[in-house]
Amino acid sequence: MPARYPERIVCLTEETTETLYLLGEERRIAGISGYTVRPPRARREKPRVSAFLSAQNDKILALEPDLVLGFSDLQADIGRDLAKAGLNVVLFNQRSIDEILSMVLMLASMVGAQDRGARLVAELETGLQKVKEQAARLPRRPKVYFEEWDEPMISAIRWVSELIELAGGEDVFSRQSSSAAASGRIVTSEAVVERAPELIIASWCGKKFRPERVRSRAGWAAVPAVKANQLHEIKSADILQPGPAALTDGVRRLQEIISAWAGAP
Repeated sequence: MPARYPERIVCLTEETTETLYLLGEERRIAGISGYTVRPPRARREKPRVSAFLSAQNDKILALEPDLVLGFSDLQADIGRDLAKAGLNVVLFNQRSIDEILSMVLMLASMVGAQDRGARLVAELETGLQKVKEQAARLPRRPKVYFEEWDEPMISAIRWVSELIELAGGEDVFSRQSSSAAASGRIVTSEAVVERAPELIIASWCGKKFRPERVRSRAGWAAVPAVKANQLHEIKSADILQPGPAALTDGVRRLQEIISAWAGAP
C-alpha cells in the first residue's frame, strides 16, 4: 500500500503554514494561528484556532486533524493537551538558519513532497548566498543592536543574529543569541550603551516600534545609532518567524538597512 500522509493539518504557528503553501500543499491545512499573515490568503481560506501561547482546543478537535504542528517549549503545554486528547502532535524547535532549512525538509517529507522541499531549500540557500556575496563587498560593517522586545530589552535570537552577520553587520550581542529562552537574551541599558551600536534595528514581536522611546532612554543620546538617527524597524512577521519569511524578506530588509548605512551603491 502507498504511504499515507496527513490530510488535515493544524498549524499553531505561521512558519509551517507558509512552508506548506510554498510547497503547494495548502489543501492539507485545516486550521491556522490567529497571528498568521503569510501568505495573506491563508487568513481568508483557513479557520484561526490558536494564539501563540493558547489554543482553542475544542475548535481544533472539531476540525478532526490528523496532525498538529507547533513550535518550541512555549507550546509544549498546548501540545501535551492535544496529545492527551488523542491527536498526533509535532513540535519543531528550530533556532538557527540550518535548523530552519531542516524544518522545511522534514515538513516536506511528512507530506510526501520531498522533491519540492529540496527545491525550496535550494532556492532559499541560493538567496542567502547572494546576500552573503553582496555583504562581502561592503566597504564597512556596522555594529548592530537588534531589539526583539523593549520591556525588558531582549536582544536577537540565534537565526536573527546569524542573518545580521550574513547581511554584513556585527551583532553586538551575538553570544547571547544562542540562548533558546528569551530570559537568556535580556540585556541592560548600560550594556547596550557600552557596546555603542551604529545601527539599532527593532522588531517588537508584533508591537509597533516607537523610536522616540529608544531616544529617550537614559544615556542613549551618546549611542552612535541614536546620534545618527539610525533607528529602524522590521516587521516581526518578516524576521521573527523561524521559517522562509526570515530567510527571504527578513534578511533582504536587514541587507537594505546595513547597505544603506555602509554607503553601498
